[in-house]
Amino acid sequence: MHYLTIVLRFLHVVSGAFWFGSAMMMSFFISPSVAATSDAGQRFMGHLVKQGRVVTAISALAGITVLAGAGLYWIDSAGFSSPWTWSGTGLVFGLGGAFGLIGFIFGIQIGTNINKIVKTGSEIQGKPTPEQMGLIQAAQKRLKVVGPISAYSLILAVICMSVARYWF
Repeated sequence: MHYLTIVLRFLHVVSGAFWFGSAMMMSFFISPSVAATSDAGQRFMGHLVKQGRVVTAISALAGITVLAGAGLYWIDSAGFSSPWTWSGTGLVFGLGGAFGLIGFIFGIQIGTNINKIVKTGSEIQGKPTPEQMGLIQAAQKRLKVVGPISAYSLILAVICMSVARYWF
């Protein structure tokens, strides 16, 4: 079990660091820059999503982080049944995990909407049709809601994870 804990912790911390960093970069720097630069930004985002496979990479990192974190919590709590679960440490890790799950769920919605925008954008020949513009605008509107929820949930998850061991 000790080796499993080491492997899960490694996977959780390393993939979580990449997931968190990628999510913060996308939310606070890349997405606003893409929105501000119109066509050039859309081309950049299209390339990043299609050739860079950023949505796939971030989704994989997020999935590894969540699964490894759940495994660690399972081990520490003896299958979600020990008094540790109700200790300060257990509660704060649990809260961090809940925030991480919220970030993950809303992150899936981010990926879905980014893929819709890129797919629709790649289908545009010349001037976009009203239907194409409607699809893009609806996806952009959803991104403005789910993006901050995911980002701030991940910030709260990282805060909880970083201090949980010090609660008693």
